[in-house]
Amino acid sequence: MSGDVTAMEAGVEHLDVLVVGAGISGIAAAYALSRGPKRRFAVLEAIDGHGGTWRLHRYPGVRSDSDMFTYGFAFKPWRGAPIASGAEILEYLGEAIAENGLAPHFRYGWQIARADWDSRTSVWRLKGTRGPDAIPFEMTCGFLWMCQGYYRHAKGFTPEWPDMAKFQGEIIHPQTWPDGLRLTGKRVVVIGSGATAATLVPALAGQGAHVTMLQRSPTYFNLQENRHELADTLRDLELDPAVIHDILRKKITYDQNAYFRHVAKHPEQARQELLRALENWLPKAEIERHFSPVYSPWQQRVAVTPSADLFQAIKSGAASIVTDQIERFTPTGIALRSGQSLAADVVITATGFEITTLGDAVFSVDGRPVEIDQTSTYRGCMFTGLPNLVRSVGYLRLSSWTLRAELTADFVLRLLAQMDASGAASVEVEMPATISVPAQNKGSDLKPFTATYMMRALQQMPQSGPGPDWQFEDYWTEKESFPAIDLTGAPFVYRGPGRQRAGRRSIPTS
Repeated sequence: MSGDVTAMEAGVEHLDVLVVGAGISGIAAAYALSRGPKRRFAVLEAIDGHGGTWRLHRYPGVRSDSDMFTYGFAFKPWRGAPIASGAEILEYLGEAIAENGLAPHFRYGWQIARADWDSRTSVWRLKGTRGPDAIPFEMTCGFLWMCQGYYRHAKGFTPEWPDMAKFQGEIIHPQTWPDGLRLTGKRVVVIGSGATAATLVPALAGQGAHVTMLQRSPTYFNLQENRHELADTLRDLELDPAVIHDILRKKITYDQNAYFRHVAKHPEQARQELLRALENWLPKAEIERHFSPVYSPWQQRVAVTPSADLFQAIKSGAASIVTDQIERFTPTGIALRSGQSLAADVVITATGFEITTLGDAVFSVDGRPVEIDQTSTYRGCMFTGLPNLVRSVGYLRLSSWTLRAELTADFVLRLLAQMDASGAASVEVEMPATISVPAQNKGSDLKPFTATYMMRALQQMPQSGPGPDWQFEDYWTEKESFPAIDLTGAPFVYRGPGRQRAGRRSIPTS
């Protein structure tokens, strides 16, 4: 796998593989590349350090609601409680980089603005800026591995409600939490009902005069202790931490698959199981009003509440929950459609993300701009018309993000090896000409995941197609099928050095 290096300008750095993003996916990619055949690679990160989400998100109580036995890497055992704080995760990721000698490959403060594929040389040409002074850079690579995540890091999504400008307090999105914010003695309203809101409310309950969680509609919550009995037992037996980690990964993914099948087969029973767990904390009337969604469990991610901290805050009176819709903002708070008003000094909009498929860089192929929403995705990680490019994206519902990031890493190593073995300079996927992809298939690899921020972004997402090759499956299916992908035939198309792409059907350009 190599481009026509002789055709490149002197002084322009060339790498075999360029990884974009230094979060979970980027670290998994770097680890995989460091263990495979020797290749020149680097990991570019726009912000000033590793961690992605866990460096950017600094709101009170920030944590993962995925267990760390599956959210952690297969190659680095997790030794703590299943649910970890953002600070603990960031430390763990830093250790993964240091312990495996990956640090020299990471470049922080490098922001990509453009990525242009040239079929003549079979390389990606990248342009952007680096460092606090935004110094321009240009480089090329033979293979581009996008690990930047699925949402825009610069800002979160805050809806435009009437009269927001009239509010005399502060409006804050958790994604851009201000340093030094003090809430002592202030009335706080958290808008939202997902994992971020469920984390913020108990964390803020002891800081503000009162914290109100304002939700448009209810969400399911999973109450669990922040411990795993099997992990505790195996540690008492003094097993090797790597063995414990591997056993817990297998056990948890097995249990998740069994539970997911139970939910799919008996959605109403699963619903009642989740709701009954709340009866120790709230009256049935409140559960029915505020915690009984109209959708089935796991059509949206079920928020984890370790040690029932959210419900402890509500039961203690330090927090309350209101289910209603916003009519408008007022100078002193929020007016609701029911006629009720909520007084507030600070409003926190835990209302989701701005979704992006391949970050904010502009992509082109042979000089023509790429329209991502006109592509189709192969298993969610390759795009028709985009040679030598893989996106790492994790699971968004039941299973942890890292599980798929590591499956994707193994897939990329196999794909690069196949290119080497066949002498190919480029590879891409092509949808068979006999298959017609209807417009309603946009983003269908994310369905039936019905989170509002996802539904809002469907029209900008790539399309899926029929059959498992063009779908995004669950982990229990993919842990067997992903490693077994046959890379030698359709839909993969390999081309030698300097060979132009024969057809234009798969080239999504404007």
